Amino acid sequence: MEIMTDHGFRKTVKYLRAFIIISLIGMICMLVLFLGILAYAKILGAPPLAVPQSTLFYADDGTLIGESNSGQKRYWVGLKDISPDLVNATVSIEDKSFYSHHGFDLKRIAGAVLADIQAFAKVQGASTITQQYARNLFLEHDKTWNRKLHEAFYTIRLEMNYSKNDILEGYLNTIYYGNGAYGVEAASQYYFGKKAADLTLAEASMLAGIPKGPGLYSPLASMENAKRRQAIILATMVKNGYIQTDTAKTVAAEKLTITGSHTAQRVKVAPYFQDAVKNALKNQLHLDDRTIALGGLKVFTTLDLNQQEAAERQVQQYVSNSSEIQVGLVAMDPKNGYLKAMVGGRDYEKSPFNRAVQAIRQPGSTIKPLLYYAALEQGFTPSSTMRSEYTTFHFDDGQADYTPHNFNNKYADGEITMAQALAVSDNIFAVKTHLFLGEETLIETAKRFGLSTKMAQVPSLALGTSGVRVIEMANAYSLLANGGKRVNPTLITRVEDYNGHVIFEKKQEAKKVLDPAKAFVLTQMLTGIFDKKLNGYAKVTGSTIINDLTRPYAGKSGSTETDSWMIGYSPQLVTAVWAGYDIGKPIELTAEKTYAKNIWAGFMEEALEGKPVKSFTTPKEGVIGVYVDPANGKLATKDCPVRRFTYFVAGTEPTEYCTDHLKNENPDAKKEKVNKKVPWYKKIMPWS
Repeated sequence: MEIMTDHGFRKTVKYLRAFIIISLIGMICMLVLFLGILAYAKILGAPPLAVPQSTLFYADDGTLIGESNSGQKRYWVGLKDISPDLVNATVSIEDKSFYSHHGFDLKRIAGAVLADIQAFAKVQGASTITQQYARNLFLEHDKTWNRKLHEAFYTIRLEMNYSKNDILEGYLNTIYYGNGAYGVEAASQYYFGKKAADLTLAEASMLAGIPKGPGLYSPLASMENAKRRQAIILATMVKNGYIQTDTAKTVAAEKLTITGSHTAQRVKVAPYFQDAVKNALKNQLHLDDRTIALGGLKVFTTLDLNQQEAAERQVQQYVSNSSEIQVGLVAMDPKNGYLKAMVGGRDYEKSPFNRAVQAIRQPGSTIKPLLYYAALEQGFTPSSTMRSEYTTFHFDDGQADYTPHNFNNKYADGEITMAQALAVSDNIFAVKTHLFLGEETLIETAKRFGLSTKMAQVPSLALGTSGVRVIEMANAYSLLANGGKRVNPTLITRVEDYNGHVIFEKKQEAKKVLDPAKAFVLTQMLTGIFDKKLNGYAKVTGSTIINDLTRPYAGKSGSTETDSWMIGYSPQLVTAVWAGYDIGKPIELTAEKTYAKNIWAGFMEEALEGKPVKSFTTPKEGVIGVYVDPANGKLATKDCPVRRFTYFVAGTEPTEYCTDHLKNENPDAKKEKVNKKVPWYKKIMPWS
């Protein structure tokens, strides 16, 4: 045996010492690097956990009405809202040491490396739930070293900043289960038609097996493979102490019913309303398109499903399938502005253009209540009279002559009251009032009522020749229905982010903009279109639907050559309906001219069915009611054939009694009782 020389021994010791030093330096560098990574991860803090999720829309009763997504169904749910069986099955098959490791299972990694070496191939995975979650959140699913290093870093950040339950919740909400379902809630809804919280052990154990290979282990792809995978999962649950062997055998033999469809795909409610909601999220709440589509928001709306169905049903019932007429309808609660129903057209698939909020159409005579409110402010009363006859208006400023016409060219050819003019929609009375008040008055009044469209300062404005939106007209009439308070049209009551944090909540706001007494007086005048007692030289404009109505309503119809309107309200509901052709084609068929009124009447009756029958609340002060003869607006006597109880702003009620129907009196005596005083407006408007 050769004896090592001193020189050789010293050389060996030298190399050994160098190796130890280099190893220590390397270990120190590795330790410094590791500590540096930990420090950097700590400095960066908690990584955001937001992932693309479906935004969900709910009706006012909490019913899901739709969702916004890009083909990926994602619904975030808390760990408490996931079946414990699914949680246990997932942990058991994916990462049994999840609760004890710090993001990496070193024993599992060593076992996987050994198995791969023995098989000379990649045969066993070693990723923990935290690693998989990091990959799902932040990385692509490639197999490069760069991706693996990033995955490890994100894993460290997750473990440093979140609890095990937070990580497990996130993982269960992000893994892919096939068929566009991301996360346990979407998968549970798709495969079993139920919430993740309601899954049975049999369903949970099958669902837990799908992520390994959705194309292979989905029960829709292969029930045989799915059952085989389920058996493996049940065996691991037995081994890890989650269930007993007998339970596993029973569950494995259980036959399951697979749904195979996304719940939200069956939900296609109020598409025009949902579009309006998305537009409000963008323009009123200032959310970007991506957040609206994939932010996992929960949007709680004002939609009343029963009223929405009633609106769609009435449109379908009255509008002929062969007609090209379109319809816009808005129904809202006048107390708070909540939109309860919306129809933007007859077929969303053919035309998503929303005529309820986007179209600008001439309102016709539905603008007159706004004009007559302004008149009440200037001292007019329901009994104010003007002469209704064929009239041509001449102007001194070079403006062309203007000759408005009544419907069917019918005129009273005598004095009529403002209440009667409104009930029969007399155009001569309206234009005279408009010109007397000043053409700018109606424009300013329309702004106070919330109309935003530009209006032309012309005589014909009194007859609704400047375009408006259906939704704004419904809102304008709500001021009359609620006693003069402005409430903005509201579609959204609350918005939550994917974590359930409230990012928007509607505050109740109602600003007084009208005098309650005058608003009530005008409302009472608007009930006249449904009052047969007000028939005079022409029928009241609501005569064709009077027999269909079972409760007090106020309202006004309107028509132009190309537009047909009906707007009216009860104390609980305001509804505006427009019907017409998109291209502005004249409405010529008699049946088409009745669509708006019939739809309005049918909808109001159906929407309010079962609700208390309410009359309009009389203000505690500022109004007084008296019986008048509707033909002349004077105080009615017992001899008047028609007596109508009429409200006036206190102090403006008539003081003169009607003498047109006195009995047993000679004509000369009767004439002496007639007030010879020239009305105040005749001094200003001799052409009246």
